[in-house]
Amino acid sequence: MVSRVIPVEPFDLVIFGGTGDLARRKILPGLFRRFRAGQMTPDSRIIGAARAPLDADAYREMIRQGIEEFGGPESKDSESLAAFLDRLDYVSVDATVEEGWPRLAALMRDGVVRAFYFSVAPSLFGPLAEKLHEHAIADVDSRIVVEKPFGRDLESARALNRTLAEYFREEQIYRIDHYLGKETVQNLMAVRFGNLLFEPLWNNHYVDHIQITVAETVGVEGRGGYYDKSGAMRDMVQNHLMQLLCLIAMEPPSRFEAGAVRDEKLKVIRALQPVPVHHIVRGQYDAGDGHPSYREEAGNPRSFTESFIAIRAEIANWRWAGVPFYLRTGKKLKARHSEIAVVFKDLPHTIFEGDHARHRNILSIRLQPNEGIDLTVTIKEPGPGGMRLIDVPLDMTFSEALGQEGQDVPDAYERLIMDVIRGNQTLFMRGDEVEAAWAWTDPLIAGWEARNDVPKLYDPGSTGPDDALMLLHREGRRWREIKA
Repeated sequence: MVSRVIPVEPFDLVIFGGTGDLARRKILPGLFRRFRAGQMTPDSRIIGAARAPLDADAYREMIRQGIEEFGGPESKDSESLAAFLDRLDYVSVDATVEEGWPRLAALMRDGVVRAFYFSVAPSLFGPLAEKLHEHAIADVDSRIVVEKPFGRDLESARALNRTLAEYFREEQIYRIDHYLGKETVQNLMAVRFGNLLFEPLWNNHYVDHIQITVAETVGVEGRGGYYDKSGAMRDMVQNHLMQLLCLIAMEPPSRFEAGAVRDEKLKVIRALQPVPVHHIVRGQYDAGDGHPSYREEAGNPRSFTESFIAIRAEIANWRWAGVPFYLRTGKKLKARHSEIAVVFKDLPHTIFEGDHARHRNILSIRLQPNEGIDLTVTIKEPGPGGMRLIDVPLDMTFSEALGQEGQDVPDAYERLIMDVIRGNQTLFMRGDEVEAAWAWTDPLIAGWEARNDVPKLYDPGSTGPDDALMLLHREGRRWREIKA
């Protein structure tokens, strides 16, 4: 199956932090794939902006190397790569000085979409926004893309929102969370709201519980300094897992439009109940099998920062009253595995006998490593010997269903940047969403800090601390297996 590609409007995209790791690994390789797919018009341009004293040719060479390293098989198309690099330019600028800004202003064109990607530290958002307006680089229709972290608590998130609001309207601000650009996440909305089959069952009458897992095999490695001030709660739960929770739990919006979708997501966050102490498990990976411990990698021998967290959450509304939402995420776990699992209730009565008579339907939405959706259903095991029941998945793995091993499925960054150019904010967070998420998260963090809570140690390559297993076991449930 070949997807139909619709070109976006001509644009000038300025990437602040254009020499950084994110730009080289994700942003520019993704833009190259969109160019190669025919989604970028020939007169669209990309301008790298950073403090490094490079000229345009040196920058193009840097990006060529990045695309060849991280761009996948498409980077072997040397003719397309050369044509893409021709659309790149570079300006050396510093958010704190005047030099370079007049040149950037002179490069801007009228009659095209102007977008500015802030791939920099949040402390530079304000100075960059000020310079864009001081030099009339941004106009009333310009868009800015900002990367997380969107603050580290409610107070700093509010301050960041106020800073951006001094120069840009909310409809110009795109707070990017790459998880929302994944094909599976968007298909979650299609499955829920495009099929009569599921929506009538999507409530506390039929759903027993929901599990959201984002497991990583890597440790903090070179990010130890940042991560030790953040932890799994701030780094993953407050944004990524919260957004997944909203999409799985929200009411059907009146229409598939940014404002309506984000209104419903906000209602979910505001309906989240406070979490009791015994419904939170924090962990920290220990040393083992030649791997250093978290404290060694973070360079802090007394760190109480969590590299793993599991939470039992509840939503106080009619649809979800009494349904637990189990969230877990961690580093140095058994496998790289991200999944949303909707576990349906047992049959009210079974006509079958024996130990294996009761089976549950489970809808599994896989985000990584193999994006797709499967529904576990119960059938008779083939062969003689009576009515023996087994569970089998109805599987839709995108790499198989879409053909060409998924090459037609854009990367999350590709999709989201093209949405910025289109002016579509549906898959981006709104300012009040961010603040509501921090309002729920802050008391949890304050609670364990006040208690001087020490994370439970767990072995690298495991599923996390044993206490996380008990979070479900004491209620007669089990975590889904973390598997590659």
